[in-house]
Amino acid sequence: MNDMTPFQTTLKDWETDQEVRWCPGCGDYAILKAVQRTLPQIGANPATTVFISGIGCSSRFPYYMESYGFHTIHGRAPAVATGVKLANPELDIWLVTGDGDGLSIGGNHLMHVLRRNVNMQIMLFNNEIYGLTKGQSSPTSREGTKSPSTPLGSYDHPARPAAFALGSGARFVGRGFDVSKNLPEVLKAAHAHQGAAFIEIFQNCVVYNKDVFDDFAQPKGAEDRQLWLQDGEPMLFGSDKSPGGMQGIALDRDRLRLMVVPVVDGDWQSAGVLVHDVTNRSIAHMLVEMPFGPFPMALGVLYDDPMPTFEAAVALEREQASAGKDANLAKLLGKGQSWTVEGNGPEPFDSRPPGQGAPDAADPR
Repeated sequence: MNDMTPFQTTLKDWETDQEVRWCPGCGDYAILKAVQRTLPQIGANPATTVFISGIGCSSRFPYYMESYGFHTIHGRAPAVATGVKLANPELDIWLVTGDGDGLSIGGNHLMHVLRRNVNMQIMLFNNEIYGLTKGQSSPTSREGTKSPSTPLGSYDHPARPAAFALGSGARFVGRGFDVSKNLPEVLKAAHAHQGAAFIEIFQNCVVYNKDVFDDFAQPKGAEDRQLWLQDGEPMLFGSDKSPGGMQGIALDRDRLRLMVVPVVDGDWQSAGVLVHDVTNRSIAHMLVEMPFGPFPMALGVLYDDPMPTFEAAVALEREQASAGKDANLAKLLGKGQSWTVEGNGPEPFDSRPPGQGAPDAADPR
């Protein structure tokens, strides 16, 4: 948990006087409001909260939060955020990035902040496109995506942000989408986590990749296409009124993979439906790899299993290195071999030919 004294604020306290400038209808507006609603609920203090971003549409975020912030360079927000956290571990760090910023030029930096487990919340806005630079395909664009850089359709296999995070050693992985009423709950869980908390947020780009997530994000029939995970609760989706009825996620033990099973009369135990355990890393890997269509979209907190943080290890090392030592800079500078220079020494030898340097003392010129 991010240790801090609860601070009383309202949504208005987190809004700046800057004009919010995203395309009308952009999903970033909804994410911004979700964050601004969440911070008062967790008792965040604007004076100790820092938003750090890279480059992209999402990276305008720090301008719209009434707190401290850095708008850094392309892909390097994790490196800057790590430095800020090490300089002052008491600060509450929120890192904002996108599928292009975080998984192309920034993929290496993102991997290291996750494996090191630096205590911060990382929000990756995934719209499966480069929105800021006029709609080129991004690392998460689906195969067949037509864009200025892939006019005949992308043939790249898309990166899976949540799978990338788990593979990089993340100890918290969550998922949500821009207009979901459940997104603040995922953000709260991420903030309560001790360590690097990664949240993939599906975000609608209304100009270059409009409604690409409608297959699962549309409100009508959402219960049939969304699997909202809760720790200790069965993995159920759909309802008795759904075309397919109530269904659940079970484990095919022979093939060691997940499968969808029907749930009759609410008896999920007999159907073998799994109970979600946020500390089960193996099941978390299976959940993020579930192909949408045959399976619902897994949302909520997929994995949450804290471990000691990077900044705590750095602080301990510093403490051990300085234990029993005198913090005396003058003594340190004088330690070991030293020389004292006194008096005036001879002028340095000038090897330059006559007339090409300082005038000779005997030269009347």
